[in-house]
Amino acid sequence: MTDSPSISDLYSVLERIASALERQSPPPLPTTDLSLADAFVWHAADGTAEPIYRVNKVDIALLRGVERQRETLYDNTLRFARGFPANNALLWGARGTGKSSLLKAVHAAVNETLDKESRSRVALVEIHREDIPSLPRLLKILAVSNRPCLLFCDDLSFDGNDDSYKSLKAVLEGGIEGRPENVLFYATSNRRHLLARDMVENEQSTAIHASEAVEEKVSLSDRFGLWLGFHNLDQTTYFDIILGYAKAYGLETDPEQLKREAKEWCVTRGSRSGRVAWQFIQEIAGREGKRLEG
Repeated sequence: MTDSPSISDLYSVLERIASALERQSPPPLPTTDLSLADAFVWHAADGTAEPIYRVNKVDIALLRGVERQRETLYDNTLRFARGFPANNALLWGARGTGKSSLLKAVHAAVNETLDKESRSRVALVEIHREDIPSLPRLLKILAVSNRPCLLFCDDLSFDGNDDSYKSLKAVLEGGIEGRPENVLFYATSNRRHLLARDMVENEQSTAIHASEAVEEKVSLSDRFGLWLGFHNLDQTTYFDIILGYAKAYGLETDPEQLKREAKEWCVTRGSRSGRVAWQFIQEIAGREGKRLEG
């Protein structure tokens, strides 16, 4: 008759089993530390926010033709940072008209003001359009931080049978939990109502009450307390932007020559916008061998 295994033998077997299970398990997910930087990009796949130490932005003083939008968004963001009520904002309009540039510039300008007031700086957290379904998970992470967070989605819109807009609606206003007090949501879009026309028409054709279906779709934009419209520039403002950039970055091309070339540049592209102006300045800076440090 063989001897029964000892307690020490059993412990040894259990340790080997535990070690094997640990090797088969995935490594723990890295944690999100919002103190590492002033800007982050949310990665839904692994549930982390990647720190961005140098934001691609333009100084707020160089943004022309959007003075009203600039003041409104700056005031709203500063109120939020100071702990007062503020609205979610939708920046809508044609491509290249300065929506995301203004948002990033306002974030930087507000943080400069907060530094002077010895207040906590605002974190800018970007969530990609395709990661909107993970928004509730991200908000839980941001909510446990004492830091004010500006949540930003660029080029937000919905097409086809995409129903992820419903989770966004609940987060912005209607859900039980709602938006955390330390989080504000800003979005840019080429559409004022965020939803494609065919989505609304499809709902009308299949719904028992077509008007209610349309109201369901349009109401998403209503969750944003601020609507700021952006439009193509007139020629005078376009030239002002060009000359402002040239002065700020020390470009030496004659101003009148700049205007002539800038006019030809926008004609070949079919529009006058902040993006077109910036692309033209990059062309001139490259020609002069200058670097554009933002």
